[in-house]
Amino acid sequence: MRPESNAPPLLRLEGISKSFGGAAVLTDISFEVLAGEVHALVGENGAGKSTLMNIVSGVLQPDSGRMEWAGSPVVLQNPRAAQDLGISFVHQELALVPQLSIAENVFLGRHPSRRLGIVKWDEMHERARELLAELGHDVDPRTLVEDLSIGEKQLVEIARALACVSRLIIMDEPTAPLSERETERLFEVIGRLRGRGVSIIYITHRLKEVYTGADRVTVLRDGRLIATAPVSEMPHDLLVRHMVGRELSEESAEPHGSAQPVVMLKVDGLARGHSFRDIGFEIRRGEIVALAGLVGAGRTEVLESVFGVSPADAGRIYVDGREVPVRTPADAIRAGIALVPDDRKAKGLMLGASVRVNMVLASERQFVIRGRQEAAAAQRMIGELSVRTRDAGTPVAELSGGNQQKVVLAKWLLTDVKVFLLDEPTRGIDVGAKAEIYALIRALARRGAAILFASSELEEVLRLADRILVMHRGRIAGELSRAQASDERIMKLATGGDAE
Repeated sequence: MRPESNAPPLLRLEGISKSFGGAAVLTDISFEVLAGEVHALVGENGAGKSTLMNIVSGVLQPDSGRMEWAGSPVVLQNPRAAQDLGISFVHQELALVPQLSIAENVFLGRHPSRRLGIVKWDEMHERARELLAELGHDVDPRTLVEDLSIGEKQLVEIARALACVSRLIIMDEPTAPLSERETERLFEVIGRLRGRGVSIIYITHRLKEVYTGADRVTVLRDGRLIATAPVSEMPHDLLVRHMVGRELSEESAEPHGSAQPVVMLKVDGLARGHSFRDIGFEIRRGEIVALAGLVGAGRTEVLESVFGVSPADAGRIYVDGREVPVRTPADAIRAGIALVPDDRKAKGLMLGASVRVNMVLASERQFVIRGRQEAAAAQRMIGELSVRTRDAGTPVAELSGGNQQKVVLAKWLLTDVKVFLLDEPTRGIDVGAKAEIYALIRALARRGAAILFASSELEEVLRLADRILVMHRGRIAGELSRAQASDERIMKLATGGDAE
């Protein structure tokens, strides 16, 4: 329920506009956050959400408009000024120091210390442990960040924001790398923060989360304010229509009926260290199989092992009935296996290179006359996948998350791929682009590809998969058909219980 108070809003923006190179990114935006309010901010990629929040956090200054903090005008010249007011920003792109411990990252620049700057290590470790416990995560604060999973790193980012005396916390896609269980814990923490009067601006593409934890929701589209309303007065269909400016047609969650008897991928007895063991499954041509489980269950590790990023210590891999030794990604590519990684920017793209260069990375050897053939192939993929870009020479870093993901897929569509491994295929992309990615995945299956995808979103798993393999602590805890699957059964298996 929306907080009620006679006090002025904690944050008020009036008439905020911002342009880059003559192109308007924000136009006349007015926006407010009440004390103790969880205010969801949604919109497609490129709608202006990040620019607006960069202004709130002092990273950017508006071209026009004004900001008030607790009823008083304020000008934020830099991020430190915003932090001094009590504004923290948990970015989607992690900003941690891998070589330092969890506790050192949580209190980076604010270490509790005695005279002469001597750090109170015991106090720092205990406080970090308490913050992590608030997030429902029991981990030694002395652990190096580089040894954590991406989900655990995200929790460290959130703990660092909680360590500040913050009155407003901006959370940008905070649950993108988290499991359903960890997401539930995060919302419990958000509820406690709200109860203490802390305000949250919650940016998300997972619209279910808007209805789970937000009081009000604001929609931006093309740099303009479209609507602000209490969540209780914003039905899901209307919210989507405000975001995309049209009715969004999605295929239903019915089986696509493309699975064929031919086994395209078979894994038998795959194991690697403490990451996973005794992994075995089959995927047929035209079949879409989901790999579900909590963060740390071993999903990413299995996919990367099948692709040769981190080879298995034991087990066999068969593609189209033939055993293939996969010790490197090059082995996997030769066998017809492709991987769309969980972090497209770090693992799937050359951000400084053009759309064209990224699209032909895996297939450039087939182009004899590189310039002309590469350009034609890239242009064909741009058209087939509806990639929104000025042209094939545009740096891929300038594209939205959904269009970057299409470029990663296009890279493999220009090769002879039989098996697609997709790790969190829609992480960090908006609702419109997500529907397009779903359509692409279904189209690949109809063409005869075998698809294994890992996802933390149960809704996504239930919508796309013909079968679901659920992992728990490095093992496959159970298998569910589409007819058998439900949120409850998946979560029971994922937490070590019985799905029955």
